[in-house]
Amino acid sequence: MKGSARAENCCAWREEQGLVGLHRVCMLRWATCSSLPQVYKGLDIITNKVSPQEQRLCRHHMISFVDPLVSNYTVVDFRDKAVALIEDIFARDKIPIVVGGTNYYIESLLWKVLVNTKEKSSLVSGTVTDRKVELEQLDAVDLHRRLSQVDPEMAAKLHPNDKRKVARSLQVFEETGIPHSEILQQQQEEEGGGPLGGPLKYPHSCILWLHADQAALDQRLDQRVDDMLAAGLLEELRDFHQRYNQEKVTENRQDYQHGIFQSIGFKEFHEYLVSEGNCSPETSALLLQKGDLLCRLFLPAGLETSTPIAETFLLSKHGIQALKQVSKRYARRQNKWVRNRFLKRPGPNVPPVYGLEVSDLLRWEDDVLKPALEIVESFIQGRKPPVEPVKMECDVNENKRSRRVCELCSRVIIGDREWAAHTQSKAHLHHLKRKKLEAAGHAAETVRDSRSAETPGKGSSMPLS
Repeated sequence: MKGSARAENCCAWREEQGLVGLHRVCMLRWATCSSLPQVYKGLDIITNKVSPQEQRLCRHHMISFVDPLVSNYTVVDFRDKAVALIEDIFARDKIPIVVGGTNYYIESLLWKVLVNTKEKSSLVSGTVTDRKVELEQLDAVDLHRRLSQVDPEMAAKLHPNDKRKVARSLQVFEETGIPHSEILQQQQEEEGGGPLGGPLKYPHSCILWLHADQAALDQRLDQRVDDMLAAGLLEELRDFHQRYNQEKVTENRQDYQHGIFQSIGFKEFHEYLVSEGNCSPETSALLLQKGDLLCRLFLPAGLETSTPIAETFLLSKHGIQALKQVSKRYARRQNKWVRNRFLKRPGPNVPPVYGLEVSDLLRWEDDVLKPALEIVESFIQGRKPPVEPVKMECDVNENKRSRRVCELCSRVIIGDREWAAHTQSKAHLHHLKRKKLEAAGHAAETVRDSRSAETPGKGSSMPLS
């Protein structure tokens, strides 16, 4: 649940508490962006954190408790803290509601899919102590070669350019002495396990999937960015950049791959923040307050970037467009993850997924609130819900970790579905067409050479005896 829709839902559930006992609900809230940016302090607008009003309606957890300079907070850290909270909520006879978000972290709570390595250093800002982060600094080819030597089975399943996963598998081996593939195999062979991991941890859970028509979702995401701008997004980014990132940029050691700095929306404004940092305080204030007016004053026809302030303003516009585009791409990845990892998940222990249509917010009560309350009430009372869960067929023969090499494109492809998509891609078909043309050209040239060798040239004559 996101934005205004989430607030309306919280209010409505509070009003309906007499129906299903949801007055006893605690909400376990986590981020809607990858790698959990909401656990970090700061960037409240860009990470779309719940408002103080929402938090007064229902207690939220897992928000704003990690220092922004900590870069080694992992999904294992999240799982350990979240599971402890869930157990505490259950012990008090209450119902935890996990709100997402970052689907990989949802998986870490529902199934036994992670690997515990040795206890690592405490989470402190500054020096990176995570071995995985250190390994990621190595060359991708060398990193994959190292994994191939200690865990060839895992290396065959991972793309050589996927440094994060390769580094993680190496870290697991270094800190446990056991190949990562062997540990995962043990999880899958446990009772209730399956091809994607170990058994389900909470058997009586259900998933409410809020989905919308793509056009409606895209429009809503664009509006959300506009609302963020109106709420002071640029000012928030500038302040955060000056406090936590400007020095790193000056020393050319900025890192947009770890911690809060990988949040969607921060790196998209990198060029703007660097340019804005070179402006005077007075100019910066004008950029934040009167950008459109300045655009008309400083961008005459043919002189679009004639002044530093005009260039900075244009960079802010580029950042806004980039943020809107990346938000839409991420939303598509979220829905794809739900379909592939929840709806098509092989194995017996998969919670039911109930789809709730949110394309038309004017129908929120009929399409979302009432069905959700009925589903939750049924689960609490041990009844069958009045609606059927979403069903999608799973191809049991599909290998998500198969490894193929496309010699034509010089690419390594992981997964059956990815290989099928690659063979139909424009790039592959272009290379295939070019290869056929080259082969046809070589064949024609060979024929011409053969005919030239067989046919005497003009003006030739037999020698006189």
